[in-house]
Amino acid sequence: MRVTVVGGGLAGSEAAWQLARRGIGVDLYEMRPVKPTPVHQTDQLAELVCSNSLRGNALDQAAGLLKEEMRRMDSLVVRVADEVRVPAGSALAVDRALFAQRITAAVSALPGLRIHRAEVTRLPDDPVAIVATGPLTSEALAAEIAAFVGGSHLYFYDAVSPVVEADTIDFTRTFKASRYGRGGDDYVNCPFTEAEYRAFYAALTTAECAALHAFEHEFFFEGCLPAEVIASRGPETLLFGPMKPVGLVDPRTGARPFGVVQLRQDDLAASHYSMVGFQTQLKWGEQKRVFRMIPGLENAEFVRFGMIHRNTYVNAPSVLEPTFETRRRRGLFFAGQMSGVEGYVESASSGLIAALGAARRAQALEPIPFPEDTALGALSRYIARSDPANYQPTNIAFGLLPELGLCIRDKGRKRLALSTRALDSLEHFKASLDAPQRNEAASHERGAALAPAFPSPSRGDWRG
Repeated sequence: MRVTVVGGGLAGSEAAWQLARRGIGVDLYEMRPVKPTPVHQTDQLAELVCSNSLRGNALDQAAGLLKEEMRRMDSLVVRVADEVRVPAGSALAVDRALFAQRITAAVSALPGLRIHRAEVTRLPDDPVAIVATGPLTSEALAAEIAAFVGGSHLYFYDAVSPVVEADTIDFTRTFKASRYGRGGDDYVNCPFTEAEYRAFYAALTTAECAALHAFEHEFFFEGCLPAEVIASRGPETLLFGPMKPVGLVDPRTGARPFGVVQLRQDDLAASHYSMVGFQTQLKWGEQKRVFRMIPGLENAEFVRFGMIHRNTYVNAPSVLEPTFETRRRRGLFFAGQMSGVEGYVESASSGLIAALGAARRAQALEPIPFPEDTALGALSRYIARSDPANYQPTNIAFGLLPELGLCIRDKGRKRLALSTRALDSLEHFKASLDAPQRNEAASHERGAALAPAFPSPSRGDWRG
């Protein structure tokens, strides 16, 4: 049996890889370049749009645990990210172009896989299919999905940070450092005096924004707010978000700046830098005017301006099982941001989870959820068991994992203990998958019992 995968983003590419590596034929549909999107610039699979960062990479960070679990599950996305990483302190950031090129090459070379460059306008009626069309699902297919899930189909707006040419940055006005010295001097910091900050704030909050469609209301994801939306909440809010100066000392003054804008290397050649946490919906002319007020960016040339786009997702607790299979129809899975997760790594992980479930369906077996004490399982539990009345997509967080059952006061040690437990649980789970004669019910006994619902965790970090 072949499996249909709709969407060639992170989730779709990961799903295709996981399926093909298990000897299952795959038909992968990607509408680009036949039909473009408002924000993609190439026809490559897994093109990164909002940021080049996959966030934290250490085991005392939830995103780092999730990536390590994915490595152990032979994730293509994490493997390629490790290969093309660029300096970003303790985070895993990548060269966007190389990342997409290598993912495309790896997926294209998979045996038994066919890539179709065509728009899919209806939900596949194949026995087993994965819909991983991402936040920019075409209108026709989005309407189909809305009809399938009913009134629980939701959306929110997301925004993209600008990228500037490195040789137009005045590095004499900046300094290189990571907060608290973690990860070396991987960020370019543009320091503000109080007077410079007040002038910048005034310009940002009075600049003209791009208009949304009249029939759509603004509803931004809290973990990826446009800078001007953050600023609108008060004159100091940027100083506790993307412009926070804590953990940084300007070596030229020996003091902490009043505020700071950080730039992160965007490619291996270090020819482009992205503005960290500065997603925006300002008009392009306004972006030039306002962002050139940032110290060091007075003559900046923009490779890409910031922009907003509509992210489409389902109300996962009303629609999906922890395996990302729909409740209404066996064999139909959602993955990626369409499935109600937030973030690059989370999207790719959902493709991995859905692919394992789809592979078992293709083999006439029941999908098995990951243990809840793993990051993969905790994320699955969140999307399937949260309160549907107040559901929002989330990044992975340690708060999603079950408690340890012992008291560890030190936060770092506690997180490492949660990671150790998770990785041990994952190894047992992997071993059980390789034992075809096992009692399948045993896989459900690991971890805490499923709760009917639990509150949303704190939102992901503002870096997007």
